[in-house]
Amino acid sequence: MATKSANVLARVEPEVKEQAESIMSKLGLPASVVINALYKQIIMTKSIPFSLSLPKEPVTLDSMTTEEFNSIMEKGLLQAKADQSRPVTDVFADLRREIQ
Repeated sequence: MATKSANVLARVEPEVKEQAESIMSKLGLPASVVINALYKQIIMTKSIPFSLSLPKEPVTLDSMTTEEFNSIMEKGLLQAKADQSRPVTDVFADLRREIQ
């Protein structure tokens, strides 16, 4: 086994450190082992071993082009003309179920 003699100094939020160390303690892993494993994964994959993408922003009126807005309105109009509408109470009930 290689001798561990290099140090890593990192500043983290106290509550993040506390929560992470609590989980590592339950797993019986010291932070040094977890950090070493992370570094080895970075070396093996030549990447960060988890996604670092920005969360998808919700679509808002301000983020749409005029063409996108008109397309959505046209689709809604066609659905209404084809009697493909739903009562608003049903729509809200579905949204509440999705949020929970």
